[in-house]
This record gives sequence, structure tokens and C-alpha cells, in this order.
Amino acid sequence: MSNLEELIATAHQLRAPGGCPWDAEQTHASLVQYLIEECFELVDAIESGNRDEILEELGDVLYQVVFHSDLASSGSLGEPFDIQDVAAKMREKMVSRHPHVFGNEEELAEFAAQTGDEVMLNWDNHKKREKPERESVLDGIASGMPALALANKVLGKAEKIGLLEAGVAGPLQVEDEEQLGGLLLAIVTSARANGLDSERALRFAVRDLMDDIRKAEVLSASDAGVVGQELD
Repeated sequence: MSNLEELIATAHQLRAPGGCPWDAEQTHASLVQYLIEECFELVDAIESGNRDEILEELGDVLYQVVFHSDLASSGSLGEPFDIQDVAAKMREKMVSRHPHVFGNEEELAEFAAQTGDEVMLNWDNHKKREKPERESVLDGIASGMPALALANKVLGKAEKIGLLEAGVAGPLQVEDEEQLGGLLLAIVTSARANGLDSERALRFAVRDLMDDIRKAEVLSASDAGVVGQELD
């Protein structure tokens, strides 16, 4: 039995009758707080560059996946699935989104890429092919992300639809992350002094940008429809 198989068996035993009462009581919802904590602890470990800490924190994040998969295998979400199904789904997604590596001869030629930037040019098209039900570039973005991460994600989407120009720095010129960190800290300090919530303020601003993106998409779709009618 591999180490991974032993970990899967351990998680199952902890949740089984005669195992750990705490583990048996958990649900997908109750585990969310621990998943978030473990992910942030992994980020801390990666930024520290400490091998042993990264190894440990990767294990903690992996265990969250194993735990949720074991829960799902009992039918907690309807039709049961287990970690093998999770792995199969993930492999299918990676193969689908990398036709420049796994595609047939025609796809290898069509999506040939030598750099990461070239890969990303095709990435959204691959996702659209997988999820045709999505109508907006914002669909699928986790709104619960921290405001700074959410802002970065949404700004990227605004650039992709042409609402914002890519590579334009805006009113503030920031040369490196040290300078950026100091500027952000100064903003938060000023906000605290005035009784303002920086996280909430940025989240509201991002929501306004998301509204602008959706309006731009509707307008673009409307213009495309008019052009189509004219061609008919």
C-alpha cells in the first residue's frame, strides 16, 4: 500500500464507527474554516522557503482533500464520489486544457505554445469549451476570496474584455513589492485612523467594477446581435 493509500485509509477509519467522534461529526461546511486556515498556512510556509514547513503544510492541505472526498463517498452530496473520482476529474480537466501537450495532431498544431503567455491566450477558450453554460468572464470567480486577490482577478477579466487597458499602471507608479507593501500598509493605517474597513471598501469597489464588466458584456452582445442582423 502506498503512503497516499494509507492516508486515505486512515481518514476513512477516523470517520468510521469506533473511530474519532469529532471526525464523524464533521460536514463539508464545518470543515471550510480549516481548509482556509491550512491554505493560508501553506502560503506562509512557501513564502518562508522552509522545506520542512512546506512538506508539513502540503500534507495538511492534502488531508483536507482526502477528508472531503471520504465524506462525499458516504453520499453527503447526493451521488457518492471518492478521491479516485476527484483525481480522474482533475486529470480530465488538465488534459482538456493542455491540447498543446495532450492533443491530437491537429490540436498540437493549432495550440502550439512555447511560452506561458502563449498558453494563457488559449486558456479561456479551453474553459469555455468545458463550461458552455457560463455567460460572463466573471462566472466561476470565488467571491469569497480576500479582497486584494479578488481585485487582481477581476482586473484581469476587465482587461481581457477590453474594459481596461492591460499594462497601464494608473495614477500610482509602484516599482517593486517593497514599495507596494509600504503603500498598502499606509492606506490601511489611514483607514483604521478614520474608522474605515479596508477589506470591505475594496470589496465594494471590486463589486462596482464587476457591475461595469457585466454591463460591458451585455453591450458587446447587443452590438454583436445588431451586426448579425445587418449581415442577414
